[in-house]
Amino acid sequence: MYKNYLKRLFDFTAAFFGLLLLSPVFVVVTTGLFFANRGKPFFFQKRPGKNERIFNIVKFKTMNDKKDVSGNLLSDAERLTAIGSFVRKTSLDEIPQLINVLKGDMSLIGPRPLLVQYLPLYNKKQARRHEVRPGITGWAQVNGRNAISWEQKFDYDTWYVDRISFGVDVKIFFLTIMKVFVREGIAQDGQATAEPFRGNT
Repeated sequence: MYKNYLKRLFDFTAAFFGLLLLSPVFVVVTTGLFFANRGKPFFFQKRPGKNERIFNIVKFKTMNDKKDVSGNLLSDAERLTAIGSFVRKTSLDEIPQLINVLKGDMSLIGPRPLLVQYLPLYNKKQARRHEVRPGITGWAQVNGRNAISWEQKFDYDTWYVDRISFGVDVKIFFLTIMKVFVREGIAQDGQATAEPFRGNT
């Protein structure tokens, strides 16, 4: 009953009041990123959700659009702005996704929505992450986030899919708050964020 009905009710209620409570932070961060990113405080990208349905995720834009002399975007590390780095480290970049939760694209807790181009790269077990709504945070995020391997992330995702419950979601919620303050696993070694998933070897 929780998985099919109550979870969505809790998501909507928490996202609604969360946006109200965080609205001052939302305004301040939006203003700062507006100037840092030349009028572009938000980042929109297509992501696969439950049953691989494509939706537009919204996040705060932590990297600018600077390019090299050939017109190619610079590396993530070179495009990550000072305020963007702070927003990412404190996980404030995730706040706009509460809008996705209100719309029903996402849940508060679930496997992170990844890139559309990763869909054909999953094996059968890894693809099970799309049996549920993707989340703002999840079991993989409180167990290493970007500092662990893709294989380990997907194992955590399927672990969650098989064990969704109110108790598990509450545990992940409070562990997420702890991780935000500790700021662990934000990036892989030598990367500004995470190495792209290139498929299974």
